[in-house]
Amino acid sequence: MSAKYIIGIDLGTTNSVLAYTLVDADRPEIRLLPIPQLVAPGTVESRTLLPSFLYLPTEKELESGLFHSPWGEPQGFVVGELARRQAAEMPHRTVGAAKSWLCHSRVNRHDAILPWNAPPDVPKISPVTASQRYLEHLAAAWKGAFPDEPLGNQIVVLTVPASFDASARELTREAALRAGLPEELILVEEPQAAVYAWLVAVGDRWRKLLRLGDKLLVCDVGGGTTDLTLVGVAEQDGELYLERIAVGNHLLVGGENMDLALAHLAARQLAEREIQLDPWQSVALWHACREAKELLLSEGGPEKHAVTMLGRGSRVIGGTISTELSREQVLEFLLGGFFPVCSLNDRPARRRVSGFRELGLPFETDTAITRHLAAFLSAHGTPSTGPLRPTHVLFNGGVFKPAALRKRILEVLENWFAGSHPAQALPGPADLDHAVARGAAYYGWSKHRGGVRIRGGTGRSYYVGIETAGPAIPGAPRPLRALCVVPFGMEEGTELDVPSEEIGLVVGEPAVFRFFSSAVRKQDKPGDILESWTSEQLTETDSLETELPASEGVGEDCIPVRFHPRLTEVGMLELWCIHTRSGKRWKLEFSVRSSTEEESPTEPTFESV
Repeated sequence: MSAKYIIGIDLGTTNSVLAYTLVDADRPEIRLLPIPQLVAPGTVESRTLLPSFLYLPTEKELESGLFHSPWGEPQGFVVGELARRQAAEMPHRTVGAAKSWLCHSRVNRHDAILPWNAPPDVPKISPVTASQRYLEHLAAAWKGAFPDEPLGNQIVVLTVPASFDASARELTREAALRAGLPEELILVEEPQAAVYAWLVAVGDRWRKLLRLGDKLLVCDVGGGTTDLTLVGVAEQDGELYLERIAVGNHLLVGGENMDLALAHLAARQLAEREIQLDPWQSVALWHACREAKELLLSEGGPEKHAVTMLGRGSRVIGGTISTELSREQVLEFLLGGFFPVCSLNDRPARRRVSGFRELGLPFETDTAITRHLAAFLSAHGTPSTGPLRPTHVLFNGGVFKPAALRKRILEVLENWFAGSHPAQALPGPADLDHAVARGAAYYGWSKHRGGVRIRGGTGRSYYVGIETAGPAIPGAPRPLRALCVVPFGMEEGTELDVPSEEIGLVVGEPAVFRFFSSAVRKQDKPGDILESWTSEQLTETDSLETELPASEGVGEDCIPVRFHPRLTEVGMLELWCIHTRSGKRWKLEFSVRSSTEEESPTEPTFESV
């Protein structure tokens, strides 16, 4: 059955969105799907934003019948607006930031670990399952709106951060397939999707707005993350085309950090009146400050707004406590803490207040997005030309709704590259909350109909760790070298043989396989070997500990292989190990497939062919 619709899904850290258009449209008319969701116990409303929160109700709440799905079906969890609101009152029973956990390789993303640090009596789920639940909710909303057009039969494009490595992308795809999305699911990077949303808005005029050699900075600051990407304008056969030339790291700093910072500001004001907050009130204040920020910084918003929450003590009049925030105060606080004026040579602070830290997501120590931007532009420059200089900026993410924050980024860039033509803000989509989903739908249409595409391939180089041969030294591990197997920019639908000496693949006994990636070593070619590197150059991704079965007819425990990487048309990376003598092959997966959850028994890690 052929697809009728092309669907773009933004699986966001804070909100998720579904947009769609007809496959056979001569020019896509992209629409947003209203998503039914609980907004209060027993109350269902349809909204175009589905908050990416999951609430685990108590037994009493489940028995009340008010925490069912929007379609009246009983279930042990709630997704959407009510879940987001419950995060203020029941944070230990609410899952958030599941998407950021997907790329946190220091935990097993299949383990039931969320809500993080929840008490033992609270049921937990894995980051993969949480992502699956959000996508299942979107799939159910689609089924309700289009019962005769199953989601699994459509062309579906799912967005991921540009900073996601191959493992995080595979985990995202796994969650999507478990939620009923089609096997031919296409992945596209979120900053690229934002560019596609701009392209669908301006049409063919983009070739007049951008010129050969221009560099477009996509500055995407959402609720929980910051994503930086550079897209260049190149030429082939007299035609301009777009090419992704650099991606940044997965930065855990965004709008939620800003809300928390404002909550600390408000708490200090209350402390001056000798009002101390307990942990429950502190979380409630955090969410109240988010609403205050959105109201005060909105176009035509008030000059002042009272932040109010329920009181706990007899000294509180009327059962509430309140303090006031002003627009000027909030703006000055956010600009100074998150968008400060700084030098292009400044770098994010890495120093911590203690040698011990609570385990959890690796939130950024330095919240200054401008310093992270300086590090990004410098890391992707060259010694001869210096840091990359953007000529244009495309803003994306709900944080950039206030014009003052966009203006600060442009001012900082102008100061950094004084003497050059200042970077210009592209007239982006007015609706920053839905742009990524719209862009994903347009990308799917463009891919299907042969429209304008952004070239780029992989946003990282990939390496395998090779243990060196030689005499063993007591108490010292053998030195490790990194062999480049996938170059930066490897195009979709291509594959290659990695030139190298024969590498020994251990089979028939437990072994650890180590993998690395780099967003900055763009010069490395397949077969290049790194004897040493810094953590800024290479990042270790998932290390796999498994036992590969010895293949029939290959009577060795360490067989000589060469590597053959393949990047599929839908953007998934495969790495094949090929026995140099028999031709036997093992496909290496970049994500950990072992699981402690009953509903995800996905094994093995290698596929023998």
